Amino acid sequence: MQQKDPGKDPLAEKLLESGIAYKGSFLQLHRDTVKTPDGVVTTREYLHHPGASMIIPMLEDGSVILERQYRHPLRRNFLEFPAGKLNPGESPYNCAKRELIEETGYEAQFWKKLGRFNNAIGYSDEEITVFYASDLKYVGQNLDAGEVLDVITLPFPEVLRQCLSGEITDVKTIVGAFWLENFLKTQKKSE
Repeated sequence: MQQKDPGKDPLAEKLLESGIAYKGSFLQLHRDTVKTPDGVVTTREYLHHPGASMIIPMLEDGSVILERQYRHPLRRNFLEFPAGKLNPGESPYNCAKRELIEETGYEAQFWKKLGRFNNAIGYSDEEITVFYASDLKYVGQNLDAGEVLDVITLPFPEVLRQCLSGEITDVKTIVGAFWLENFLKTQKKSE
């Protein structure tokens, strides 16, 4: 076994070649050639995603706003928190503000970043930033062309129940629900 340089990540792969195998209007499929730490040269394929923001909008009564929309890859409707991809040069916060108004018609006075995560580390570089939004005011929905969805509200405990029961299967919504639960518990403790 070769001695590793202690200043470098012993698990990191060395990039030998990088290319785009397919470029669509939204996603790009990258094909990279890498050398693994044990000396094997192999190929890694992954989808490049511009990143996204997800918003958990909470009304004064403690209910949250979700969307029901059809997702083509799985050919069915999903219940999920509002979200959208970042435009070139757009910050996650500005994306969240824009998407909340576009998809739900609400704008928020209070924003709190709850965290960020990578939802498909084996085949995508997508990063989703999660925001909590409250002090909501309805200003009018402004959906993009071709964007069709139902905006619904549910009590937050019902959302948690549906996440635990498997009725809600969208990973970003599940992660966001549990982050919000933790945030709300922390807020109560500090009051």
